[in-house]
Amino acid sequence: MGGNFKMLAKTFYGFEPMLAKELRNLGAGNVKEGVRNVTFEGDTGFMYKANLSLRTALKIYKPIASFKVFNEKQLYQNVYRLDWPSFFHHEKTFAIDTTMSSDVFKNSMFVSQRVKDALVDKFRAVEHKRPSVNTQDPNVRINVHLYKNLCTVSLDSSGSSLHQRGYRIATNIAPINEVLAAGLLLASGWDGQTDFLDPMCGSGTFLIEAGMIACKIPPNINRKAYSFMHWKDYNAELHNKIVDASLNKTREFHHKIIGYDKAPSAVRKSQENVENANLDEYVTIERKDFFRTEKPVDSKLHMVFNPPYGERLQIDVEDFYGKIGDTFKKHYPGTDAWLITSNLDALKHVGLRPSRKIKTYNGKLESRLVKYEIYEGSKKTKNNP
Repeated sequence: MGGNFKMLAKTFYGFEPMLAKELRNLGAGNVKEGVRNVTFEGDTGFMYKANLSLRTALKIYKPIASFKVFNEKQLYQNVYRLDWPSFFHHEKTFAIDTTMSSDVFKNSMFVSQRVKDALVDKFRAVEHKRPSVNTQDPNVRINVHLYKNLCTVSLDSSGSSLHQRGYRIATNIAPINEVLAAGLLLASGWDGQTDFLDPMCGSGTFLIEAGMIACKIPPNINRKAYSFMHWKDYNAELHNKIVDASLNKTREFHHKIIGYDKAPSAVRKSQENVENANLDEYVTIERKDFFRTEKPVDSKLHMVFNPPYGERLQIDVEDFYGKIGDTFKKHYPGTDAWLITSNLDALKHVGLRPSRKIKTYNGKLESRLVKYEIYEGSKKTKNNP
């Protein structure tokens, strides 16, 4: 496969199968699941497409070297051997990100410093000029991964994390990560074939990600910058063709996406974000208290939401989750309701038996994505008409 090379996509715990499926659907070769990552093969155009189109990826790395190191000198020498001026121009800024689990080195900042020294020295030797470090907003990001004695050096093609889609300008308290939201929606089986509701929509992330899945819009279509744009081999014409081809695969959506929040500020912020994502044609947001609502449509409803856990937003957990269950039972027949929470005790107060529980993480909080199937009438009635 001419022009193909190995890449690695980072993701959240538990999202590896979804990311692998996304990659295969996009056309990646040799897809293999790891822990919080998936490796695959493709060419430069596919790397552009992966950054644009993958919903559950946080980063796309292009490994450029792998070697064993047993001391600081070997680390420096191996990094120095790489032809750094062939990758990017000395006028670009750069940063080194190091992740490690090694007996040889104890300090990731020290490793980053030595890699930086080797890179800069190579530029000086070849071009008599050196690029500058910018840890806040670099043009080029380089990832160093040390596991025991094996060191892998990669170019970070994404730059800032791919959860930074470019549509969310206004945020609410405790907003959910965009990649996490997309993964939870896919895990819930959301495919855009029914109506959708987020009854506690906050800054609108679930609504926007649900809209992009429903319309098959690339998740990073609103994003303006990637690190690969600063590489010497960047092909702007090819990149533009891939963006245009991806947009040609979008589809119409013939159902409703609805968001509620009782806070006026949240409604306003989510409306701004939906507008920024160019999805206001499909998404409606209203100021409503979920506990005082009824199902807004007669047909099947798909619900996904992120209620307060009692961590950053203080609530009476027993009362709050009890009201969630009561609202489901009384006012939301014919609904598949999914919620994520890190407060596992809170689920006991919902008063309904979940039909599915999926382990995941929201940041560092171990959480569960839980499904409640709310039937038209009782379950017994449904099974025995």
